[in-house]
Amino acid sequence: MENNSEITLFAETNFRNQKKRFGIKRDDRRRHVYIIGKTGMGKTTLLENMILSDIIKGEGCCYVDPHGDTAEKILDFIPPNRINDVIYFNPADIEFPIAFNILEAVDEKSKHLIASGLVGVFKKQFAESWGPRLEYILRNAILALLDYPGSTLLGIMRILVDKVYREKVVEKIKDPVVKSFWVNEYTKWNDRVLQEVISPIQNKVGQFLSNFLIRNVVGQVKSTFDLREVIDNKKILIMNLSKGRIGEDTMQLLGSMIVTKLYLAAMSRVDVPEKERQDFYLYVDEFQNFATDSFADILSEARKYRLNLIMAHQFIEQLPENVAAAVFGNIGTLICFRVGAADAEKLVKEFTPIFLEEDLVNLPAFSIYLKLMIDGISSDPFSADTLPPLFDEYRSKSTAKVIKVSRERYANSRESVEDKINRWSGMDLSEKMVATSEGKIDFESERDRQVKKHKKSGEAKPEKDKPRPRTEKKYENNYIVDCFACGTPTEINFFPDGKRPVFCQDCLAKNRKERQILSAQPSAKPTEDIKTLKLSDLKKE
Repeated sequence: MENNSEITLFAETNFRNQKKRFGIKRDDRRRHVYIIGKTGMGKTTLLENMILSDIIKGEGCCYVDPHGDTAEKILDFIPPNRINDVIYFNPADIEFPIAFNILEAVDEKSKHLIASGLVGVFKKQFAESWGPRLEYILRNAILALLDYPGSTLLGIMRILVDKVYREKVVEKIKDPVVKSFWVNEYTKWNDRVLQEVISPIQNKVGQFLSNFLIRNVVGQVKSTFDLREVIDNKKILIMNLSKGRIGEDTMQLLGSMIVTKLYLAAMSRVDVPEKERQDFYLYVDEFQNFATDSFADILSEARKYRLNLIMAHQFIEQLPENVAAAVFGNIGTLICFRVGAADAEKLVKEFTPIFLEEDLVNLPAFSIYLKLMIDGISSDPFSADTLPPLFDEYRSKSTAKVIKVSRERYANSRESVEDKINRWSGMDLSEKMVATSEGKIDFESERDRQVKKHKKSGEAKPEKDKPRPRTEKKYENNYIVDCFACGTPTEINFFPDGKRPVFCQDCLAKNRKERQILSAQPSAKPTEDIKTLKLSDLKKE
C-alpha cells in the first residue's frame, strides 16, 4: 500500500477501463469533503479507508460513529506506536465513564458561543415544541453556570428550583445582563408563572439528565481530556455513540456537544500562526444527527483553523435548510453514490451536463460521481469506483489493549462518579444506585443487601425491620427545594411540580398544632379559612 503523507487515496478511475488510483491532497482536504448516497452503497468503507490512512500516517483525527461498528473496527487497526494517542469515548461502557464537561474552563470570549451551541443542540431535539421563552431562560441558565466554578449541565435543573444554589451562582455572575435576569426578573415571577416557564425546560433537559449514561459523562466537574490538546497533539478521538446501546437522543446530544466543543477548541488556535496549525480531521457519519445551526458556522469558518470535515449521510432532506445551504456553499469535494429521485433532481445541478438524473439514480454499489478539489480548483465531474478495504495487513488486533489504556488514562470508576454526583445533588446516600445495562436505575437499601447476603450464605434472615419512615421508600430521585414558609432547604422524594407548596418538618409540625388549637375552639372558621390562615401565619413567622 502506497503511503504518501500528502495524498489520501480513496478511489480509482473507471473511464474506458483505465484503472488508476487517485486521492485528495492535504491542502484540498481543508475545503471539506461531502459524501452522500443511499445505505449500503459503500460510504462507510470509504470513510474507513480514509481515517485508517490518517491514523497510520500519524495524523490527528476524530470519528463520530452513531452506529458503533466502525468505531469498534478502527480499534483493531491502531498501530502499536499510536495506542497511547487513542481516546475511546464509549458512553455504553457504564463501569468506566469518561468525563466531558462542556462548561469547564471556558474563556470569556467563548461563553456566548458555548451557550449558543448548547441551545442549538437542545433546539434541534425539540424543534416542534420550541419557544422563545424556553430559549431565553435556558440561555440565561447556561450563561450563569459558565461563571460559576465547578458547574456542569446538571446545574441547569438545579438553578431553576433550588433557591440556595441559585443565590450562590448569582453571586458569581459577571455579565450584568445575565445577573439582572436572575435578580430582577426571575425572582419576581409568582409560583404559577414559574411553573409555566420552567416546566418545558424540566421536561426537555430533564429527560436527558435523568439517564445515568449521560449524567455520569456530563455530570463530572473535571473533564478527563482537553480537546485543544487533542487537536494540537494529533490525538485519535474515537466516539462510539451506538444508538442501539445508548439511545438516539443521547447519541445526538453527546455527538453535537463534542462537535461544537471541537470547533471552539479549533477556533482557540487563533493564538498560533496559521502556518503552524496542525491539520485535524473530523469524520462525521450520518452527520444529519449532529447538524445543529452552529454546524453552518463550522463549515464556513473551520478551514482557517485547520479543522477539516469529512461528512457522510443518506439524503439532503435530512438536513435543515441553513445547514444544507452551508454544505453546498462551502464544500470543496463532492462525492455522490446512488441517490433517490428527489436528491438526483437537486444534485444534477452540480453534475450537469456530464451526468443526468438517470445516471445518479442508477449508479452501481461502490461506484461514484464526484467533483474533486485539485489544487484549490473544483474539477469537472467524473466517474470512479471506490477502493476496497486497503489496510487489512495493518490489523494489529489491538482492541483490548486500546480500551485498557484509554480507560486507565481517561475514565473514572462508576462508583466514584455516582458518589460525587449524589453528594452534589443531595440525594440519599444510604441507598445504593444499581445501574443496569439497559440504562435503568434501581435503588438497593442496606437491609436489601443484608437479606441477599444472608440468603447467599444460607444463614437465617435478619430480624424484620420496623416499618420504614416515609422518606425511606424506594424512589428514583430525591430533590432539594426551599420550604414555602421559612425557606429552609428541604429534601423531598417527589418531583417539585410547583402546583403545591413544600414545607419542612418544623413548619408541618407547627401547622398541625395550630389546626388542633383552632379545631378545639367553638368559633373555628371553615376549612378553607383555616388553610388560608395556615399559609399566612407561617409566612409571617
